[in-house]
Amino acid sequence: MRVAIMGAGAAAFAAAAFLAENGHEAVLWSPSGKSTEALAAGVPLVSEGKIAGEFRPGVAPSCAAALDRADAVLIALPANGHKRVMDAIAPLLSPGQPVIISSHASLGAFYLSRLLAARGIEVPIIALSTTILRSRRTGPSMVKIATIRSKVDVATLPRRLADDGLTLCRALFGDRFRAVDGLLAVSLSNVNPQSHMALALANFTRMEKGEAWGQSEHLTMAVGRLLEAIDAERLALAAAFGLTVRTMREHYSLTYGVPDAPLGETSRMLAQTQPTTLGPATIDTRYTLEDVPFGLLPLAELGRLAGVSMPLHQAGLAIFSGLYGRDLAEDNDILPELMKSGLSREQLLA
Repeated sequence: MRVAIMGAGAAAFAAAAFLAENGHEAVLWSPSGKSTEALAAGVPLVSEGKIAGEFRPGVAPSCAAALDRADAVLIALPANGHKRVMDAIAPLLSPGQPVIISSHASLGAFYLSRLLAARGIEVPIIALSTTILRSRRTGPSMVKIATIRSKVDVATLPRRLADDGLTLCRALFGDRFRAVDGLLAVSLSNVNPQSHMALALANFTRMEKGEAWGQSEHLTMAVGRLLEAIDAERLALAAAFGLTVRTMREHYSLTYGVPDAPLGETSRMLAQTQPTTLGPATIDTRYTLEDVPFGLLPLAELGRLAGVSMPLHQAGLAIFSGLYGRDLAEDNDILPELMKSGLSREQLLA
């Protein structure tokens, strides 16, 4: 299948390598055009780690060219770029042309759905709880893939197309998906914001000083307790909406094939058995600048709507805003648009 990949960072490069290795045609589109310059000049995409090899994905000169004849569209860039891409693709999508949101954040699928409804068209919008591949871009045309997740939660909007969405994901990326009960459930299944909050907060000075530090080695027992306390708020929020989502412990167990155990113990086990995955060596990182406004903030707002106390989510937003010296909530450009026309409990569970 021909897949238009919206983005040209680590997630996009990793997805292009995975798809190419499995016989699909990947076409990258960079909104700025800068991140695909090397590939457009003929330099191959070099992948290391779990997928090793050289690949030659297509490079589209425009959004329209990328979407042309695409069997699926994959949004694979940080959440702070989702609105820009959704605004670009919404006028160009054909009826029924599927859109997959890699690592759904900030209820973005609802936003895209409203853009398409204004055009009077419908497409399957398939939201993933997290990226299928854990990866890091290591050069202008290089990516290192650290993990291929064994299970990722998925939901499709509208619900009646859920089977089609699940079938498409499996056709592209293999049998590694678990269907959950609607878009809100998959939104509440993304555990990256909570995980990254605990890690980044406890290791912020390491990031700021540019130190090399392993994530598993520095997710200590105390950091694990903080992470599980944050996770308890997410689980309570899901329960308030009548939903059941996997716990953080289950997420680690399914991702890495380790026993369900306290997260500090799990991380110690991973540090002993897995290659070291370095944490950010800069405070200019998605762990904070993406996951705080697009991960913690939406859940805090959902907590307000559902009447669920979310003190650690709110504290994370306030503390990181203090560390950066600005209100990180203002970086979220999707949630305010959704709030303008209202977002009710009934709409969230539709």
